[in-house]
Amino acid sequence: MPRNRRKLLPEHVLDTFKYEIASDLGIIDKVETTGWGSVTSRECGKVGGPIGGKMVRVMIRKAEEALMKG
Repeated sequence: MPRNRRKLLPEHVLDTFKYEIASDLGIIDKVETTGWGSVTSRECGKVGGPIGGKMVRVMIRKAEEALMKG
């Protein structure tokens, strides 16, 4: 039976972070032209591996910027 997990962020926000990290890794051109289906499992591993650390850093940065703006 699947657990009902409360999502902290909307799906589109997580996708934004995923694309930002793909850009950092240099595979964004491939993703944008042919889609995620054409990205090799090795390339997806690069996205999946660091996404936790990088995503958290980006989320913290964006939260700090939002707090500074008021």
